[in-house]
Amino acid sequence: MKKLNNGYYNLRKLKNFPISFLGLALGLIGFTLAWQKAEIVLGLPFAISNYLFYFSLVVLAVIFIIYIVKIIKYPHEVKKEFNHPIKINFYPILAKIFLITSIIYLNINLTISKYIWWAGIIIQFTFAIIVMSAWIKHSKFKIHHMNPSWFIPVVGFLIIPIAGVEHFSLELSWFFFSIGIFWWLILTIIVINRIIFHDPISDRLVPTLFILFAPPIIGFISVTKLIGEINIFGNLLYYFGVFIFMLVILQYKLFTKIKFYLSWWAYSFPLDALIIGTLLMYHSTEFKFFKYTSWVMFVFLNIVIVLLVIKTIIAIKKGKICIEEEE
Repeated sequence: MKKLNNGYYNLRKLKNFPISFLGLALGLIGFTLAWQKAEIVLGLPFAISNYLFYFSLVVLAVIFIIYIVKIIKYPHEVKKEFNHPIKINFYPILAKIFLITSIIYLNINLTISKYIWWAGIIIQFTFAIIVMSAWIKHSKFKIHHMNPSWFIPVVGFLIIPIAGVEHFSLELSWFFFSIGIFWWLILTIIVINRIIFHDPISDRLVPTLFILFAPPIIGFISVTKLIGEINIFGNLLYYFGVFIFMLVILQYKLFTKIKFYLSWWAYSFPLDALIIGTLLMYHSTEFKFFKYTSWVMFVFLNIVIVLLVIKTIIAIKKGKICIEEEE
């Protein structure tokens, strides 16, 4: 009987295995890239980015395999998740994982980087069209569904040029950059309207506020790569992103009041991007302020990632993840 109960419990866990686990994998892949850049720009006395990369790939593989099994065993649950007005936005995370991985491989193997980049483009464009079509044809989306996670299907377009400048014509990268930057502006207006004039975002989604500063920072990195140097537009994006980070971090009381959810991993990738952007500023300007800021933020990022990993392991052991959620 005990075995039967355990089997039922495990199947129920599989049924509720969320697509948002991809956010964990993205946070770790981004963390790997942050370490890789810090090792080069800050001249760290030791290098662990390769080990972090392998660890991230293992975690991604486990998540991917479990979700494939869920698709096979519970296709109806996957369909519900894909049709959910919030959860649908997490599927395009897969494209970002490919695109970030292609950037990591730029310093390892340019050919592999190119293949991964093209795969990332295909996945990004496909999911973006699907999600945006759902936005257009919807009959169920309400203003309370809007939150910063809606940036996820869009921000991948801003990542494409970072490795794209090495792999193909700049015109293709400019094409994707333009899509990302204008959709970011559109969604920013809608999200800010939702935050100011409507009911507060639910506790579960409060961590997604960190996503607000990711698009402008990534946009800064992207446009710097496209033009080949620091430029006025890039500066505007970077400093706006830094201001949004400051604004969000000063709302720390919001974050200290909520219990742990898997959405806490929304803290990770935006911080990864902010560190990488700041390292790029230091590398391009050699202004010492950016070096010291990079060090402080890099230490902060490492603390956050360690905390997230510990919290996640504890939550898994206590059975607080992969449970039935309220719609």
